[in-house]
Amino acid sequence: MTLPDTGDLSIKNVTKTFGSTTAVDHVNLEVQRGEFLTLLGPSGSGKTTLLMMIAGFEDASSGDIALDGASILNVPAEKRNFGMVFQGYALFPHMTVRRNISYPLDVRKRPKSEIESRVEEMLALVQLEGFGDRLPKQLSGGQQQRVALARALCFAPPVLLLDEPLGALDKKLRIEVQAQLKAIHDRVGTTFLYVTHDQEEALSMSDRIVIMRDGKIEQVGTPNELYEKPRTVFAADFLGKSNFLERSEATYALRPEKIDVAPSGDLQCAVSVTGKIQTISYFGAVQKLMVMLDDGKCLEVDVDIWRNRNAFSVGQVVDLGWTDDAVTKLEG
Repeated sequence: MTLPDTGDLSIKNVTKTFGSTTAVDHVNLEVQRGEFLTLLGPSGSGKTTLLMMIAGFEDASSGDIALDGASILNVPAEKRNFGMVFQGYALFPHMTVRRNISYPLDVRKRPKSEIESRVEEMLALVQLEGFGDRLPKQLSGGQQQRVALARALCFAPPVLLLDEPLGALDKKLRIEVQAQLKAIHDRVGTTFLYVTHDQEEALSMSDRIVIMRDGKIEQVGTPNELYEKPRTVFAADFLGKSNFLERSEATYALRPEKIDVAPSGDLQCAVSVTGKIQTISYFGAVQKLMVMLDDGKCLEVDVDIWRNRNAFSVGQVVDLGWTDDAVTKLEG
């Protein structure tokens, strides 16, 4: 599908203060047309405040926000023509699915034939054909979220803003809707700006991820770049799990799945240490071991159960090893 001819967002030195608190601190960010970009960070990192300023629901204290090169700071939210999807769905309970989806077109007074055609197109897009005459209460949470997505996309907005949209779903359903959401993005080509604190969600769907911390951008990159080459301790610790090693006054990150483990004396690696298993946690495909080294430091190790048939036990002495390229030097 051809990408819309609009949707480039430019955030230039944007700051938001609430009294003496700085929620967003001089953020600069370019969002490319058709991109799926995720703002990722813990509570209080500024990601939702930044999204609300882009939407027009919060005023920036300083800086500028531009769409396709033109500032939108003085454009009210309802005139920015952005789609919005929230965690709580915000569907009209007394309206059918079809009426919920058509609502943005109704208020824009589009021709009836155009509305009917567009609604059917949206129902097909979110795989809810045949559900048009149901009420929201007759749908599952995942179906309601897809209706909210269809409503937000039906008027072909240049940008779709999504604020923790899957937070109300259980884990299994959330994973299913993640895949559907990414497939829909690929089909419609609209710029998606997504907010979440869920690392797996960000990794699985995003073209790029913006890690935020204390109102500032910590690091920006593709999921692979951020996971394999985090620049800071915070980025390495927040996106996935990392062990931190101190060498020659520098800190290095080592992912748990990049550590080989074997009974003492059985391991041949470029780098190896010995330790004693403190705890074992079972997660189906993976066992997580906490291993205390001789110097008292604990390392977390992920063991692929299918490929490693060793039967480990608490108190067992084991060798841990990794290759030189398994570690990443951090800035601080």
